[in-house]
Amino acid sequence: MTDDRIEHLTTAEAAITKALSLAPNHPMAHNVLGIVQLFTDRAAQGIATCERALALDRNLAWAHGNIGFGKVCLGRGGETEAHIEQALRLSPRDTYVYVWTLFVGLAKFWLGADAEAIVWLRRSIEANRNYNFPHFLLAAALAHVGELDEARASAQAGLAINPSFSIRRYRNNTPCSHPVYLAGRERVYEGLRMAGVPQG
Repeated sequence: MTDDRIEHLTTAEAAITKALSLAPNHPMAHNVLGIVQLFTDRAAQGIATCERALALDRNLAWAHGNIGFGKVCLGRGGETEAHIEQALRLSPRDTYVYVWTLFVGLAKFWLGADAEAIVWLRRSIEANRNYNFPHFLLAAALAHVGELDEARASAQAGLAINPSFSIRRYRNNTPCSHPVYLAGRERVYEGLRMAGVPQG
């Protein structure tokens, strides 16, 4: 979450497009292009690109995970868990388990299932304690269920990893413009404020 996120993603997309011109059937290249599309407000296109990656390699667990996130972006978070479960079945010890479980936590939080979100976000942290974002999302979810002391502790754990994180920076790095997705983010902003995350 940097202030020049779009510049980085534009550079990444140019490099991936070049790679695909050299190897048009490379599943991981399609998967990475799908990620860029998901994070540049093209969720439906990103899902389709990840589905293309799966058509080329049906065992590409990461593509299932990305589709799960794309469903959150499109306001279809109720479908996310099934995609993540498929990714976890294919690669249960994958180095990206912390990201996939975070995606389910996001989906649950967006759906208002805060207790379930907390379980998945804790699972994400257990898989990789050095990734700051689930600490912040956990703080927001805990704040919404009234566990303010735990929420503040989780926010402080996130800030210890990434001291530059702020509500402003998070708000400025919105990957999707779907109204359901944006409504979910409003719940996060409110939870982060209650947990003591700086406005920035």
